[in-house]
Amino acid sequence: MNPQELKTIMGSGLLSFPLTDFDANGDFNKSSYEKRLEWLAPYGASALFAAGGTGEFFSLTGDEYPGIIKTAVDTCRGVVPIIAGAGGPTRFAIQCAQEAERAGAHGILLLPHYLTEAGQEGLAAHVEAVCKSVKFGVIVYNRATSRLKPDTLAGLAERNPNLVGFKDGIGDIEAMVAIYQKMGDRFAYLGGLPTAEVYAAAYKAMGTPVYSSAVFNFIPKTAVQFYEAVRDDDMATQHRLLKNFFMPYLELRNRTPGYAVSIVKAGAKIVGHDAGPVRAPLTDLKPAEMEQLKALIDALGPQ
Repeated sequence: MNPQELKTIMGSGLLSFPLTDFDANGDFNKSSYEKRLEWLAPYGASALFAAGGTGEFFSLTGDEYPGIIKTAVDTCRGVVPIIAGAGGPTRFAIQCAQEAERAGAHGILLLPHYLTEAGQEGLAAHVEAVCKSVKFGVIVYNRATSRLKPDTLAGLAERNPNLVGFKDGIGDIEAMVAIYQKMGDRFAYLGGLPTAEVYAAAYKAMGTPVYSSAVFNFIPKTAVQFYEAVRDDDMATQHRLLKNFFMPYLELRNRTPGYAVSIVKAGAKIVGHDAGPVRAPLTDLKPAEMEQLKALIDALGPQ
């Protein structure tokens, strides 16, 4: 898949980030991961992001990363495209990007580098080094320590034809409008705030109708239903699901830092697709919180 084909895929439909399966010891569980992907793939996501944020990329080792990406590519071949997460220090991000390309992934989502603040010149050098290390498409994730400004993105796009996507995980409306007005259709745009459904209608109004859904991991039918309601401007369905599920879900998610991932693994376990525990420093939901989440899920009906 060439970069422009990846851009086209990013231009419509719902995207999601499958969980990464671990066993009771916290080791990668290949067979369970394969079953997860086989379950999720037919629900109609435009692409799946293997080893993304919800897939706990930040906790993976360099040794296990290639196997996770290859498992995703092999399992979903001919069914749904796989975009790999990559990130961290520049040289490690390059290693991940190249491993993903060798494994047959269709592109990468370049997650923020780790910890260190950097100016626009340094951020541009980081993104460009990764882009030039591969031939397939790159989507940059604007979040945390990686906040790219319109002029920086314009320069990167001019020098790197394979930089084809921009995912926003910050929620700064003014900045997002400025980027969209500067770049226009040079990029495919993706809403990427945690529990993106809450922001989906606002992002669509800004010219970003596509987003990634974490809850697709355990309520895929509802996730697709909500995306279709946003696509079709069905405000009644949006408001009903926001009121009955997403807002109480947010209240539960916001109780503990890191629960944005933990609550998704909890949901998968509740619906019979257990992905195992989260890795430290994240923590799993407490039993009472699991019961509250189960009640929210049960009220949605069969998936």
